[in-house]
Amino acid sequence: MTTTTDTTPDDVLTIGRIGVDLYPQQSGVPLERVETFSKSVGGSATNVAIAAARHGRRSGVITRTGADPFGRYIVEELGRLGVSTRFISTVAGLNTPVTFCEIFPPDDFPLYFYRQPTAPDLVIDPSELDLGAVERAGVYWATVTGLSAEPSREAHHVAWRARARRPLTVLDLDYRPMFWSSPEAATTEVARALEHVTVAVGNREECEIAVGETDPERAADALLERGVELAIVKQGPKGVLAKTREERVEVPAHLVEVINGLGSGDGFGGALCHGLLEGWSLDRTLRFANAAGGIVATRFECSTAMPTTAEVEAVLKESLHV
Repeated sequence: MTTTTDTTPDDVLTIGRIGVDLYPQQSGVPLERVETFSKSVGGSATNVAIAAARHGRRSGVITRTGADPFGRYIVEELGRLGVSTRFISTVAGLNTPVTFCEIFPPDDFPLYFYRQPTAPDLVIDPSELDLGAVERAGVYWATVTGLSAEPSREAHHVAWRARARRPLTVLDLDYRPMFWSSPEAATTEVARALEHVTVAVGNREECEIAVGETDPERAADALLERGVELAIVKQGPKGVLAKTREERVEVPAHLVEVINGLGSGDGFGGALCHGLLEGWSLDRTLRFANAAGGIVATRFECSTAMPTTAEVEAVLKESLHV
């Protein structure tokens, strides 16, 4: 990773997927009929860092890009969006990934990943990690995708061992079947990962991969049994359930007219980090995160769609008067 003398801890430090999103500017048509695309930074872990930065958090991302124009664009754009790039390096011979989507509101948004023969963000090497930065970060956020290949998988475990299950060590259960040889392989790796984290976040389908449960109550309980301190199960239009060993909180969904649902979970994630770092109640944190995710769903892009704290608070205030 890039050498740095900056030892100020990050509020939020993420690790994992990065790329360039090329999203259609026409809705309701297949890719072969799309006429224009917009370009933005993408990748779940990266978008969470961007979302956290929009709430005034000092954030950074550990990842790698190709040594190409798209890689240079990513570094420039992340700087503009307030995310530290000091832990980003390039990989010779690999291209920065690009991702296309189709937009069929309200709930069909197929993704097409171009990450062959492998993606630079799966070539994060354990020897390059700044383990001091990992240990000091207020929130350390990793995703299941980073466990799908070596050497990224080992880098994740090295970082977790350095972190030593410090509070707010988060695993996003973000399961993408196209990155795995089988669901069983993903389940095996998630089981190993859960031994190192204190917070797990995922939807019902992702919880099935993680712990074999789709029922939100049983899924949350199963995650707690694996040793996490906070289990969060996203239920789409049915809201969000969160459990600790002492508390159960369920909040309704923040319903919106969906334009593009992609990135909503990352907006939720960045807002969740903010609420946890603020020490808010679990109820307030989840309502704030729900509203942030809902705002993203009303916008075409992902990274540039992440809302500010003021925007989220305004939506929450308005909802009280509806």
